Amino acid sequence: MDVMKFGKLSLGPLLFHWEDDKIRDFYFAIADEAPIDHVYLGEVVCGKRMAGKNYLPEVIDRLERAGKKVILSSLMLVLDDRDMTATRDITAMAKDYLIEGNDLSAVSLLQDQDHAIGPFINIYNEASLKYYEDHGAIRISLPPELPAASLRALAKVAKAELEVQTFGRLPLAISARCYHARAHKIHKDGCQYVCAKDPNGLTVDTMDGQRFLAINGLQTLSYSYCNLMAELPELCAMGIQNFRLSPHDVNMVKISQLTRDFLDEKIAIDQVNDLLEAEMIAPCFSNGYYHNVAGLKQISI
Repeated sequence: MDVMKFGKLSLGPLLFHWEDDKIRDFYFAIADEAPIDHVYLGEVVCGKRMAGKNYLPEVIDRLERAGKKVILSSLMLVLDDRDMTATRDITAMAKDYLIEGNDLSAVSLLQDQDHAIGPFINIYNEASLKYYEDHGAIRISLPPELPAASLRALAKVAKAELEVQTFGRLPLAISARCYHARAHKIHKDGCQYVCAKDPNGLTVDTMDGQRFLAINGLQTLSYSYCNLMAELPELCAMGIQNFRLSPHDVNMVKISQLTRDFLDEKIAIDQVNDLLEAEMIAPCFSNGYYHNVAGLKQISI
């Protein structure tokens, strides 16, 4: 359907703790090779990870020269004065960049000026959507647990641009406790950045050995990777035209190109899903939330 060709691709903020050189090379490849329209940059999981990060200016420059729209993302949980200072610093840049507020402290600092809302803010109904729109939100990435019926209802009344995550492990929870540090039997304050050992998160098994979740420092993620490729035509038809790919340690250039080709009707859904699975080391996809069942399920349509 022609409406799919108007769909735009976003690269969400990097949730994982990678080495600076790896991050720099990753975003340079996105700038030069990926058919991405919007790129979210910034640490959203753990304020400690922001120390010494000096690659952002050159990454932003490379992305902007490649025609990408850069959006800066705030922390999703503000724990102390350091985090609050970082939140104030990033929201103060709203005159130069669109800022994505992922915590209510950031959103309050962005009120009455154009800003974005991240998927970590609960917007489940028309009233909450209108509240944030009335206070300056022009772009809203909706929570990943919303079913199609809720997305359709929000799209029907939205004034802001709506975005839905269509690829990647889903963010489920955030905590003041560092699960990675606890798993390695070390204290959070002396964590040694052990989360860097797991570039896609650390798998959590149930007691009977079932792969269940993934942990990423303070964050809990789904074990399965969201895959809403087959649902893209319906999302476009309901009026949602922005699709977020969450960065992982896989070939994101290839994954973004596959998504773009499907939106442009250059490739069939069966072929694109086969190629998508081939890019994954341990493919396990899910779309359950969209279909109003358990999130970890994969429903064929």
